[in-house]
Amino acid sequence: MTQVAFHFGAPDKLAYAPRLLRKAVATGSRILVLADSELLQQLDAALWASATTDFRPHCLAHAAPAVLSRSPIVLAEPGEDSFAPAFDVLLNLSAMVPQSIERYQRVIEVVSTDDEDRALARQRWKWYTEHGYAIDRHDLQLRG
Repeated sequence: MTQVAFHFGAPDKLAYAPRLLRKAVATGSRILVLADSELLQQLDAALWASATTDFRPHCLAHAAPAVLSRSPIVLAEPGEDSFAPAFDVLLNLSAMVPQSIERYQRVIEVVSTDDEDRALARQRWKWYTEHGYAIDRHDLQLRG
């Protein structure tokens, strides 16, 4: 069954995501990132601006098939993941429960300190538990 983890208390999802992606890619994982269009554009720019030693190849979901198949990180809006080739990890930065999560070994939900984002995360948490998923909780506020 897919492992689900919530990373709560991210002061800035955009700052946290590249570090999380760097760690996941270092383990050999392929990652699909789901987020709204604006956040995807910002994340794409942030990944391109990474230092040479931190750069991680990535592409947008509408890239050519040859690029998609070689990219360890693919950035997509919710609903654009139906094309998805095999990915190990789904990083959800969106407000919605991702579709077809059983395709992934792991789903990581990043939750900011924003009240609305936290409320939406509680709804996703409830959905996961109602569908039998065990959830690992990581409180980023406790990591000084």
